[in-house]
Amino acid sequence: MIRNDNKDLVKVEVQNEENWEQAFEQECLCAPLVDVYEIADEYVMSVNLPGIPKEKIRIKIEDSHLVIMAKADLKEIEQRNYILSETSAGNYFRKFKLADSINIEKIIAKYSNGQLVINLPKQEFAKPRTIEIK
Repeated sequence: MIRNDNKDLVKVEVQNEENWEQAFEQECLCAPLVDVYEIADEYVMSVNLPGIPKEKIRIKIEDSHLVIMAKADLKEIEQRNYILSETSAGNYFRKFKLADSINIEKIIAKYSNGQLVINLPKQEFAKPRTIEIK
């Protein structure tokens, strides 16, 4: 739900990677909706980021955590004359602890139509396998 009291927030323009995280510390954060499911060789994470351009999304691995940050254009949102809004508006942030069974070197991410999909492949030892009985 959008509230009009966010106009007094401090805004930091993100010019480069160094002040990207600083902007998130000073602005309103929303938690995007996330679905995570498992298939044979990997986990798949689907993150809902409507209206966010790909260039404004950052994903990083830090201390065995997957961190997702996305920066919305709050000026555009504030200019709209909403009658009703039930969607989240603002900057997005989520942090997930990664299991040891995930191969962090092979994580891939794709973004299309407001949906960020992150494939988290399993390490070989964590993949299902059949054991032959002798």
